[in-house]
Amino acid sequence: MKNTAIHSNLLMVFIIILSSGVYSQTADNDKTRRMSLHNEHPVDAYSPSQPAGQLTSPAYRRENSVFFTTQVNINVNGENILNDAGNEPSIAVDPGNPDRMAIGWRQFDNVNNNFRQAGNAFTADGGQTWTAPGVIEPGIFRSDPVLEADNQGVFYYNSLTSSGGSYFCRVFKSSNGGAEWDEGVPAQGGDKQWMEIDKTGGDGEGNIYSFWTSYYSVCMPGHFTRSTDGGDSYEDCVTVDGDPYWGTLAIGPSGELYTVGSGFNDGLVVTRSNNAQFSGNIVWWDYNTQVNLDGAMTAGPDVNPAGLLGQASIAVNLAPGPGNGNVYVLASVERLSNGDPGDVMFAKSDDGGLSFGEPIRINDDLSVNNTQWFGTMSVAPNGRIDVVWLDTRDAPAFNSLLSALYYSYSLDQGETWSANELLSDSFDPHVGWPNQEKMGDYFDMVSDNGNAHLAWANTLNGEQDVYYGRITPVITGTSESDNGDPVETLNASPNPFNENLRISFRLSNPSDVRIVLYDISGREIKTLEEGYLNAGSYSLPFDGKSIGNGVYFCRITAGGASKILRLVRVE
Repeated sequence: MKNTAIHSNLLMVFIIILSSGVYSQTADNDKTRRMSLHNEHPVDAYSPSQPAGQLTSPAYRRENSVFFTTQVNINVNGENILNDAGNEPSIAVDPGNPDRMAIGWRQFDNVNNNFRQAGNAFTADGGQTWTAPGVIEPGIFRSDPVLEADNQGVFYYNSLTSSGGSYFCRVFKSSNGGAEWDEGVPAQGGDKQWMEIDKTGGDGEGNIYSFWTSYYSVCMPGHFTRSTDGGDSYEDCVTVDGDPYWGTLAIGPSGELYTVGSGFNDGLVVTRSNNAQFSGNIVWWDYNTQVNLDGAMTAGPDVNPAGLLGQASIAVNLAPGPGNGNVYVLASVERLSNGDPGDVMFAKSDDGGLSFGEPIRINDDLSVNNTQWFGTMSVAPNGRIDVVWLDTRDAPAFNSLLSALYYSYSLDQGETWSANELLSDSFDPHVGWPNQEKMGDYFDMVSDNGNAHLAWANTLNGEQDVYYGRITPVITGTSESDNGDPVETLNASPNPFNENLRISFRLSNPSDVRIVLYDISGREIKTLEEGYLNAGSYSLPFDGKSIGNGVYFCRITAGGASKILRLVRVE
């Protein structure tokens, strides 16, 4: 009996080990399959357009109090070039002079030909006017642009090319704001690469970091490089722990480096290195952390059949005070819990990426059938988190893929978010495909304390073109009081909510206070608080089971002033 029990236990251990190995192999195979789904390669031969024969139309431009956008892939007269295409834009903003910016994109001279080149444009007046001097290295296949700027105002343009089945990158520099680019430097590379420059003023100041998908690397198994000499050379490749792909990088306040990308088991993976900032060392990684966004990054969604739902964003709060060093991740994902084809999901770490909190959905639509794609995030020096995405919520039934640009921000380290704001008209993302069924794979955004500067693509003019956008958030409900208003802040968490909601506010002065909940038609639903309150912070619980799904407004009145907060209840 004793031997039989021992044999049974050994057999059980063997089965567990075998099962674990099979599961691990299955996970590895699935990750490899997904990484291999998406890559860049030349199919059509170079077919230059002839300037003398170019047809043109007025370039698209729109402006209101919140959002200004203007086309940047234009001719020398500032006109739209008909029958070309552009997508996958990236933006660089001079930290010392934000009026100077450059945008790069995949330029298709002929919409019937998918040969692409390194498109670029620059501005010196804050984005009001743009000049497109022509592609970098005409006639050379170039894709996947990533632009950055260092603290000296030097711009960098990382560009992918492919030859003989190999993928490699070259980084070009401009010392005059993008008006001219040098001949470039080989920078290892692969598809899809991203790049970040250390601007923290520490040991890693000016370091340039880049990583890409290991499956399409010029230096397998390595898929990371850095430059510690201002982009004059790039080091031999090393691997990145966790093997992220379809992601980005960020720098923390002490020069620590973070990467994010799709990982195992439908989640994201964040990897951190503290020693990457120190030149002369071989880069090693402190740890990698799996991040649950209740969904998976995907390729081939209906809105973008040959492209991605979006790539993963990572950003670090560099603002002094509360939240300094927080690590934020965001991505458009296909939801696991409810099957939604695309939601913009966010998670936060307050311990340097060791762990992340529960995922938060940023889009506040009530349906699980809409697609929110190309989710993109940036963080301002003052800590404001800006998020944009494309959204099908307003699409009619006869064309459910029509998409519009939406925006939300957070002023409290991602705890609560502003009501989603529609920025653009709807457009058809399937219009103007340059002989490939996609509108690229990503947008790019840089935030300062007053604005978010966006590089994006759309088909608002009936073609696929590249645009600069400037978002000037109107801070309501959560802004600091500067006009004698005793209500300093008004927040709600979570928002959207299901059953349990907590409304918090802060008073700068003692006041008679009234807090009322209204439905979307303005009908008073419930008085949440009424009476005299001393200065200080307050938090009110609210049971959402007492109301149905929909949009509501919470209004606080104190000292003759009021603030309003939009709330969304969902199942």
